[in-house]
Amino acid sequence: MTVPIIDTVDGDVALPPGFAHPHASEEARRIAEAGMVLRAQVGSGVHGTAIDGQDDRDEMGICLEPPEYVTGVARVPAGTATAAGTVEFEQYQRHTVWDRPGGLANRSGAGDLDVVIYSARKWCRLALAGNPTVLLLLFVPDAEVVHRAAAGAELVANAHRFVSGLAADRFLGYLRGQKAAMTGQPGAHTNRPELVARHGYDTKFAMHALRLGIQGVELLTTGRITLPVPEPDREYLRSVRRGDVGLPEVVTAIGEAEARLESLRSGGGVPDSRTSPG
Repeated sequence: MTVPIIDTVDGDVALPPGFAHPHASEEARRIAEAGMVLRAQVGSGVHGTAIDGQDDRDEMGICLEPPEYVTGVARVPAGTATAAGTVEFEQYQRHTVWDRPGGLANRSGAGDLDVVIYSARKWCRLALAGNPTVLLLLFVPDAEVVHRAAAGAELVANAHRFVSGLAADRFLGYLRGQKAAMTGQPGAHTNRPELVARHGYDTKFAMHALRLGIQGVELLTTGRITLPVPEPDREYLRSVRRGDVGLPEVVTAIGEAEARLESLRSGGGVPDSRTSPG
């Protein structure tokens, strides 16, 4: 396989200041900023499913932590509280909505930033296991990339090395979780009761369930995810999110995507796993 040439992007590495959260200490922020090799938008904006004035901004990145944090010799504080103890450095996670009254209990909305910068070790572990959210970072178009150092460009150029059939179970798991939440099945949780009251189901969960099906099928057949979601699927996803599609039709569409993912578990166009070099 010919490895593509990926350009670097000399962008912003500054992160919101530390907070009283286990993965939001000032020390963790400094590590994430100093070692950042990749940072990009990964939410509805990059999928093309955002609704004007309704969405926060989700960003994800990867950093190379200093050797002492890789070996476990050094740890970071568990947040900014002096008595919080320490944790292994795995990520810096920060939601700007925490700064408003209500703190950690607040729900992100329009204009808020949710950002997580993973250690390279944790990101690779999740990506190799087929995690849908972290794999997206490898396919974000240049226009949505905030920062990409040489190491990040090399990582993106080798996206094919992280894609395997292991993603089938992960995409199915995420899809089924969103599907359960959209109708409030026992054990599921929705924090958007206003959508259920208006449309009879949580339209945002429904949109995400169907999106996961569409993108999972593409990944398992081509080894890549196209961002934003190509038409006509993108506009259909937006119509689901707006509540323009009735629940029976949505359930049928998600069921068809789920069945397609099931069929690709053992017959897709990608390796079964990444236990050997590819």
